[in-house]
Amino acid sequence: MARLDKVFKAAADLNASDVHVAPDEPFVIRRLGKLRKLKSPAQSAEACRQLVFELLDEQQRKKLDAEAQLDFAYEAPGAGRLRGSAMMHQKGMSAVFRLIPPEIPTLDALRMPPVVSNVLDHHQGLVLVTGGTGHGKTTTLAAMVDYINTRRAQHILTIEDPIEFIHPFKKGVVNQREVGSSTWSYANALRGALRQDPDVIVVGELRDLDTISMAISAAETGHLVIGTLATASAPKTIDRIIDSYPPGEQNQVRAMLSESLRAVITQRLITHAQANQMVLALEILIGSTQMGNLIRDSKTFQIPSMMQTGKKLGMQLMDESLLTLYKAGEISGEDALANGSNPDKLKMQVKD
Repeated sequence: MARLDKVFKAAADLNASDVHVAPDEPFVIRRLGKLRKLKSPAQSAEACRQLVFELLDEQQRKKLDAEAQLDFAYEAPGAGRLRGSAMMHQKGMSAVFRLIPPEIPTLDALRMPPVVSNVLDHHQGLVLVTGGTGHGKTTTLAAMVDYINTRRAQHILTIEDPIEFIHPFKKGVVNQREVGSSTWSYANALRGALRQDPDVIVVGELRDLDTISMAISAAETGHLVIGTLATASAPKTIDRIIDSYPPGEQNQVRAMLSESLRAVITQRLITHAQANQMVLALEILIGSTQMGNLIRDSKTFQIPSMMQTGKKLGMQLMDESLLTLYKAGEISGEDALANGSNPDKLKMQVKD
């Protein structure tokens, strides 16, 4: 039994989301969005290294020594699966561990609106889940895979770094590939994916031009592609994808994206007003003919206005979601303003 297993078990019992291990500090957990030090002795740099290395196999240890960083998954007794990220820095070795819920949540449990499941009923196109680190993108992705896996007899191929939620075979067949152990990279896995008879391709992160390009191409050729990007809003997501291409190719990618984009779901986790749970705020862009025209004609600056008038299609801006949560008493006015895209406008409707 690894020495960190007890720390992971304690963190799980406290409903923490993350565990931090750092030199000269006690163990630190993140609970309800805030860091909290546990009553444990400070760990030396050598102790931190030993604690992390105890969780790794020989190949992972060599890779961490060679590259000074490593992403990996770990199974802890009593705490379940964790996603680990170890790194070297000026004081030695640190690591952060994300606790993965023991069960795959449903879209309903995540309080996703019906439009999200409607989008997943498409059999081709591109669906993007975006937001900052730690705002639940991976959990949403897992719920989407489970939704399809429960309802359709299809082949779902996932590419992850590392594998977090483990999907059983239900109505569909789910094959999960892990970057580093079962494929060299996201791009490498996507190159082979089209020969593996997938109906749905799930990409853990669209992190470079090759991956983005192949994901869009797969969406255009009859596959449903679901992926994540670390962007703060739907319009910025569109711009980020287009700007990742060389200038001479941007007109072509605008045309491709205008045809293939089904939805952009941007999410943000905010502490509940009662400080007893986290609440999900959502911005939702739905691909439509009019939206496609804006993307094709390089008028992404008009996207927020179209989202505002597209409520019948299920669209909503982040500020609209925040205002709804505030009026329902689920988040404080301070948090609504802190997370708003247009705080000055939002301030007129929030009085705390």
